[in-house]
Amino acid sequence: MAAQGALEQASTNHIEIPVYGNVAEQPRQQSQRPEDEEDETFDYSQRTQWLRAAVLGANDGLVSVASLMMGVGAVKQDVKAMLLAGFAGLVAGACSMAIGEFVSVYTQYDIEVSQMKRDEMRTNGAATENAQEAKKKKLKLPNPAQAAMASAIAFSIGAVVPLLGAAFISEHKVRLAVVVVLASVALVVFGGVGARLGRTSMMKSCARVLVGGWMAMAITFGLTKLIGSNGLEM
Repeated sequence: MAAQGALEQASTNHIEIPVYGNVAEQPRQQSQRPEDEEDETFDYSQRTQWLRAAVLGANDGLVSVASLMMGVGAVKQDVKAMLLAGFAGLVAGACSMAIGEFVSVYTQYDIEVSQMKRDEMRTNGAATENAQEAKKKKLKLPNPAQAAMASAIAFSIGAVVPLLGAAFISEHKVRLAVVVVLASVALVVFGGVGARLGRTSMMKSCARVLVGGWMAMAITFGLTKLIGSNGLEM
């Protein structure tokens, strides 16, 4: 009886101690759930319009102006000639990108409007309210002015990088090397930013834009050097 009473008293005084190993991990996991749910529910294709224009503009500005400066530097050692060529490329390229994007996106908008009219004629205006709202929402996606502005600004930002790199260096070979290095670093940054915003592979994006930029600069430098060495007076 004494032993049974001791057992009953021990059972009544028993305290369960929770294990906090898994519990400590649960708040951290719960705190991450809103971000995870946002990543899963957010449609990153909505960023395609302006992201494509911005990334394309920055890469194009950087590669085209850097390649142009490398081409001029292949036959002339004057820093003024390189800077003038680069600045002319910046202005012309920014205007070209803006006009091209505006025309392209506006054409897309016109196509969408024409398709909506054909759909309404085919259904005799019997489209549901949800279908009409979906069409109106679809029409809001193409924004010519936004795409043009993003392209022009991004192109200018990319083009400024090699211009600033070459502006303060008098030695010809060092100036060419600095342009290549700065362009390479900027290409990696632009590729990484585009991959981050679009949630794509950062390694592939950076490698793609970097190799493309190297090829453009090498081809421009090589062909200009070849033409200049064959007797073309500069």
